[in-house]
Amino acid sequence: MRFLAALIWLSASVAWAHPLQSLPTQPVGVPFPTREWPIGSLQDDVDRESLEAASEDAFARRVPDLGATYALVVVQRGRIVYERYGEGVTRKTRLPSWSMAKSVSHALVGIAVRRLGVNIDAAMGHPAWRADDPRARISWRTWMQMADGLRNSEFQSPTFATMDAAHMLYGRGRQDNAAFCAQEPLIHAPRTHWNYNSCAWVLTDDALTRLAAPQSQTATERRRNYAAWMESELFSPIGLRSALAEFDGAGRPTGSAWLFATARDYARLGLLYLRDGVWEGRRILPEGWVDFGRTAGPASNSNAYGAGWWITPPDGRGRPRATLIETGCYRDAFSAQGRRGQFILLVPSKDLVVVRLGYFSDAPDAWEATYAWIGRVARAFPQLESAPCQPGRDRN
Repeated sequence: MRFLAALIWLSASVAWAHPLQSLPTQPVGVPFPTREWPIGSLQDDVDRESLEAASEDAFARRVPDLGATYALVVVQRGRIVYERYGEGVTRKTRLPSWSMAKSVSHALVGIAVRRLGVNIDAAMGHPAWRADDPRARISWRTWMQMADGLRNSEFQSPTFATMDAAHMLYGRGRQDNAAFCAQEPLIHAPRTHWNYNSCAWVLTDDALTRLAAPQSQTATERRRNYAAWMESELFSPIGLRSALAEFDGAGRPTGSAWLFATARDYARLGLLYLRDGVWEGRRILPEGWVDFGRTAGPASNSNAYGAGWWITPPDGRGRPRATLIETGCYRDAFSAQGRRGQFILLVPSKDLVVVRLGYFSDAPDAWEATYAWIGRVARAFPQLESAPCQPGRDRN
């Protein structure tokens, strides 16, 4: 059964694949940071002056809309080459992921594909939905691409207090996030409209919990068993030892937002994706899974979101929300992003991971300022020799 599911997954991946910048392999002689990060120095071809200027601007709060920067870790060719922390923060400080947790959930579903035989083109379902409910027929793939069509207001909410995600996490849905989300009706046909909504990932994590911790009857058992599964399948194999996942009152993971880890450990997740899901010669994620995450979904109103990861569109600034991170010649950058300016930026053509953790206000220009600033950091590093310059079609 698992073999059949794997065949279905591979055939589906070919159907939607399109040319992407190749993911670099770990350089010979550079160990994976399962226990300790290898430390390197900035190479001569790095624009040190630009990198230091961007860093100083962030930590001295010279970019007003960027807010406070707590941590900056840069990994080039598998080694930490730059690291800096704000006052009161160290390399051992756990910091919140916010929606970067969705990218972690993407990895966990990938592991379920490889280890539990999940077919992401099958209906995901939920116990609250009857078989004839159209929501019950939506596939795992569509939920992860947030093209499910569910009514859920997040970006378009004028204030945090009116945001559905706030009610789910802090209000009437706080004891059972998935039950709150399962009550939301469809307002669009699935796969026709993209809408950023945390419920898509809450429901995905709930379905994953039922598979990974199937014998759990109580909230305590679910919490304990699912946490153990995450630890054994993802956190421990890649050395992500600081990870602390939060759960709701029903013992289900709040995988849309609440994970805490150090900046170095977020960089480990980034390196796993930059290495195509392979770690120390062991495949953690299915072949093609990273490409699925960094390929635009099916809805015509969006070209800047894949599955659990934000992507750089092939042209323009991105729709329906501008997400362009200009890193030089390629538009190959993809990223995990979290509220208030959390970032794991990956640039395959530079073999680069940039982790930025901090806090900005809800000012309209905050994300634009963050994109511009993190682009400055990335541009300080050169393209790989194997990745010659190929400018995008629209550099505006």
